[in-house]
Amino acid sequence: MNADASEAAATFLDAIGLDDQRVLRERGTVRRFSRGAALAHAGQAADRVLVILSGHVKLTRVTDEGRDVLLAIRGPGDVVGEQAAIDGSPRSASVVALDAVEALALGRTDFLALVSRSPEASLYIMRMLAARLRDADGKRVEFAAQDVVGRLAARLVELCDRFGGPVDGGTRIDLPLTQEDLASWVGSSREAASRALQQMRGLGWLSTERRSITVHDLGSVRRRAGE
Repeated sequence: MNADASEAAATFLDAIGLDDQRVLRERGTVRRFSRGAALAHAGQAADRVLVILSGHVKLTRVTDEGRDVLLAIRGPGDVVGEQAAIDGSPRSASVVALDAVEALALGRTDFLALVSRSPEASLYIMRMLAARLRDADGKRVEFAAQDVVGRLAARLVELCDRFGGPVDGGTRIDLPLTQEDLASWVGSSREAASRALQQMRGLGWLSTERRSITVHDLGSVRRRAGE
């Protein structure tokens, strides 16, 4: 795979070549986790990196006040724990399965060896870390400039773009996210997040079911998110 292909790759597995994928599977161990199980805990030594093969995970961190904050969601093909593996620091976030997850666990030494010898892998990791830094900067601005509805709209756009699937009448997000998850992701109370969802439902922008959200008017949600 050339550099241009790596730049366009959506996930770590997309970015690396077939030979590197074969090495990953030879050196790694496939592990399976049920919904709600922890794949890793904040503060642990970074002894392995996880490549998500199927399912979805959420990255969370507990604040000094004891509040659980959702930081990000990762899905198939994504790599988790790469930053701690690279700099040798303890894990900064816990990783929890949102649904049934199958992941490839690769030892830190093997991961660093792969990144060192594979231009595609190293370029992808650099671009991914840069993108996450820009995203963190954007979220800081977002928290200062947007209300709860705007912040929630931004997260719904992100979910649609990354994990949404087309259905009649919109884009469906099949992730078992609770209102507590959404509230912690946008930095609000559960009640405020619930009111924001209710407002968007009232406008006809989306509908919700027990474990899914269907966005019917993605254009309006994008505009409300400030995009």
